[in-house]
Amino acid sequence: MAKFELKLPQMGESVAEATIISWLKEVGDTIEADEAVLEIATDKVDSELPSEVDGVLVEILHNVDDVVKVGDTVAIIETEGEGSVEATPAPATKTEEATPAAAEVAKTVAVAQETVHNDFSTSEKFYSPLVKNIAKEEGISVEELDGIAGSGKEGRVTKNDILAYIKNRGTAAAQPAAAPKAAVKEVAKAVAAPKSAPATPVSVNGSDEIIEMTRMGKLIAHHMVASVQTSAHVQSFVEVDVTNIWNWRKKVKSAFEKREGEKLTFTPIFMEAVAKALKDFPMMNISINGDTIIKKKNINLGMAAALPDGNLIVPVIKNADQLNLVGMAKAVNDLAGRARANQLKPDDIQGGTYTVTNVGTFGSIMGTPIINQPQVGILALGAIRKVPAVIETPEGDFIGIRYKMFLSHSYDHRVVNGALGGQFVKQVADYLEAWDSNRDI
Repeated sequence: MAKFELKLPQMGESVAEATIISWLKEVGDTIEADEAVLEIATDKVDSELPSEVDGVLVEILHNVDDVVKVGDTVAIIETEGEGSVEATPAPATKTEEATPAAAEVAKTVAVAQETVHNDFSTSEKFYSPLVKNIAKEEGISVEELDGIAGSGKEGRVTKNDILAYIKNRGTAAAQPAAAPKAAVKEVAKAVAAPKSAPATPVSVNGSDEIIEMTRMGKLIAHHMVASVQTSAHVQSFVEVDVTNIWNWRKKVKSAFEKREGEKLTFTPIFMEAVAKALKDFPMMNISINGDTIIKKKNINLGMAAALPDGNLIVPVIKNADQLNLVGMAKAVNDLAGRARANQLKPDDIQGGTYTVTNVGTFGSIMGTPIINQPQVGILALGAIRKVPAVIETPEGDFIGIRYKMFLSHSYDHRVVNGALGGQFVKQVADYLEAWDSNRDI
């Protein structure tokens, strides 16, 4: 018999860790290759981790809510045959020479797993369920938890951070150091983020329904607030005549679907125009890093997609400027379909350089979208409406029925001035209005 180490794979260039949401298999279960073993979550997407081999699950090395680094072994699968046995480093907490501290960690984790209530939902910082449960069991308040310096991604408090804090809690040496840090953080909040003041109390009566925000909902809320506090949002609006596009799509959509096996929506047409405009205005395809500007080489278009639970996710079309209309349609349909089915991979939502959101899907004629950090611009597509319009011809002006829509461009005024922001969205409109109604599919 041979043993196979199931490791957490690389899930994107900026993803270094993931949280275990649930185990889909138990020790002793038979597993087939490509069968999902556990569910994991990064800071943006949930996904399943499949097995690479057939075998029997013999050991689970991490618990639910544990944060695991990329490359770490999460489980051991026993396979048939006499192949070489891969070295499996035993966790420190499972050796006979385990230290008292390690035993205390195991005890704390076991207690935390039995706790399902969340008493820290009022905190503005993100904490994993495990950290919250440990804090509750140890009687740590929200204010005290907020004062712990985190070593995880974006300063997140990890299991090790809170256990180390508990170990030193109450010692004379630890208290003076913790108090100033907490005081400094509170002052910084009051000065830099006035909105972080305690929320106005909300009265709840017996007829009101209290709904817990989903994990993704909390993350989206955090990202949106952070974006507004980071970027100086400015908007420009352009009305565009898309009559030629409307008539062309109506004429070719059946033949397109029959030939390509894909539905032709308006989205890939708009994405093609945005990609062209980004090539014309490369300073819209940038990010800010402190006091420096990073000019992106690739044009990777984020496509905001609504999920069945009401949340949004932004899958990314990589190298969008290199795709023709057929390729763009296939990419749009593939990402939208997998987003609705919750089948996106972490890499599918990484690396975006500019984002497009279709508010017209819900009937809005325009919007003021929030920038998807660390990008500097986002374009909202309004609903296409049949409206009366003045039509200029060599023979004179007359009133006719046209299909029109609004493009709403939000951009970061720290680095994008009104001229660039306005010229960019006008260029998108020009590409759309110049659509060749005799274009081949």
